Amino acid sequence: MLKDDIASRIRAFTDGADAQTLQETVDLLLDGLTRDGGEGSITDAFYCDLDFGTGGLRGIMGAGTNRMNRVVVGRATQGLANYIVSRGGGAVCIAYDSRLRSKEFAREAARVVAGNGLKAYLFDDMRPTPELSFAVRHLKAAAGIVITASHNPKEYNGYKVSWSDGGQVVPPEDREIIEEVRRVTSAHQVKTADFTEAIKSGAIEIFGSAVDEAFLGAIDAVRMRPQLDAVSGNQLKIVYTPLHGTGIKMVPRALARWGYNNVVLEPQQSVPDGAFPTIKSPNPEDKAALELSIQLARRENADVVFATDPDADRIGIAVRHDGDYQLVTGNQVGALMAYYICETLREQGRLPANGALVTTVVTTGLISAIGADYGVDVDLCLTGFKWIAHLIRGYDIQGAPGAPSKKFLMGCEESYGYLIGTHARDKDSVVASCVLAEMALWAKTQGKTFIDVLHDLYARYGVHVESQLSKQMPGMTGMQKIAGLMESLRNNPPREIAGITVTAMTDIKLNKKRDLVSGKETTGPGLPESNVLIYALADGSSVVARPSGTEPKVKFYFMVVDREGASLSDPGRLNERIACCKGKEQALRADFDRLTSERM
Repeated sequence: MLKDDIASRIRAFTDGADAQTLQETVDLLLDGLTRDGGEGSITDAFYCDLDFGTGGLRGIMGAGTNRMNRVVVGRATQGLANYIVSRGGGAVCIAYDSRLRSKEFAREAARVVAGNGLKAYLFDDMRPTPELSFAVRHLKAAAGIVITASHNPKEYNGYKVSWSDGGQVVPPEDREIIEEVRRVTSAHQVKTADFTEAIKSGAIEIFGSAVDEAFLGAIDAVRMRPQLDAVSGNQLKIVYTPLHGTGIKMVPRALARWGYNNVVLEPQQSVPDGAFPTIKSPNPEDKAALELSIQLARRENADVVFATDPDADRIGIAVRHDGDYQLVTGNQVGALMAYYICETLREQGRLPANGALVTTVVTTGLISAIGADYGVDVDLCLTGFKWIAHLIRGYDIQGAPGAPSKKFLMGCEESYGYLIGTHARDKDSVVASCVLAEMALWAKTQGKTFIDVLHDLYARYGVHVESQLSKQMPGMTGMQKIAGLMESLRNNPPREIAGITVTAMTDIKLNKKRDLVSGKETTGPGLPESNVLIYALADGSSVVARPSGTEPKVKFYFMVVDREGASLSDPGRLNERIACCKGKEQALRADFDRLTSERM
């Protein structure tokens, strides 16, 4: 029998719900109540409300307060509309990706925006998330909504909210919006307009091509070597896959504008399809997602492979090196971009005195070494690109109009998200693909690949090797396990990992740093409160633990650095040091996996 609180949540959820949602709920209940152990699926669907994490709402599609459906989208949009009205009103831009039900959820959001007397700008078809960020600023809207679950499996969908600067909402706006959403306890409170009538009246405006051109024009302004692009762009052969997503709309067009027309599309994955039929998960971080494209690249003898996720905010790459294709990690791409931007701007005499690179606390330290060498600030923030956008906003506020306190050059996350320029305030695979193409061509003119340039950086700044371990813990019991594990790691930190002494623990949530040798506590880095623990090891390595903000899992990050030993300018010795770091990283990961498994 269902618990009273779950039954009460089901009644509230279905009160005033549309016919489709009611049928979905009935199907869920019948399935759950007629099979052994099925009540657990009902509890998981209703035990809590979807909450804003690093990327807004995200969850499995289906009936329930803890699922993505029309009721949840309607209530979230009503709460957002209430908040916008309380702040003086304004328009809302709405975009969606290629996922199942994304268009349906976007139209529902537009109906609620219009039903509250606000203007809704709705894209005429799927568009990349970064273009939504651009559109908010371009149209001077109060906020933006994009229906997407980014790189999650096909069962998921999501709802990201951007504020007037085009960046995803951060405190206090995110908490204030969710408080407004929580006040919407029934579908009867959701104000909706008839979709067709709202279009006729202008309350909903369908738009697209004009913003496309403005977006592509803004990306053109980021180009650093236009003559190289124009003269030699076609010498670089690119295989591109949008992984059945929105990237097909913009990435090939942007590359062509920069002079890169020698682009071969992976044919099966160039067809938008929310079922993602050719891949298990549309995540460009996963080697399996790039397999079809790499096979095509081998046949075409391409220089590079680009793969973007369904909403085209992330990009993964593989490069031809030593006769085959090697994946380049998100950390490595971020470091390569930071170096290329700084080197090019200094070479051209355009490196600003107040330049800034922005990365997260779980991104490679190689970027900090590069920034220090070029006299560029490297500012660290929490995981989630909204925090990078928040820093860009801070630069604007702290400076004079049109003259920010710091000149933002690039922001990146280890999870394959990059932004060059400030045309958008979210990670942007469209501009990243163009800059990566230019970088690859620049390296090719010197007889090098990205791997060669990366090894040059290792020789100059030390070997940096990073990896990640994730542990899935779905459902209510999973969330409890994650919370318990994090408290165990906080209250009883490991004293050594893989035989290496842990010297200090930084607790972002409590803003404290504890010396584990002396026991002395000092103030932490002063970042916004977040459940993140950073362990510093005696050899300069570090391990970071944090629950995911978008999926039911906990993540661990391992970062190894080697600045000692023989001169790294010798290729043979360099390869030895790289192998040594990789071995140490594997040992750290294996031992921390064991340690955390014992505590779960």
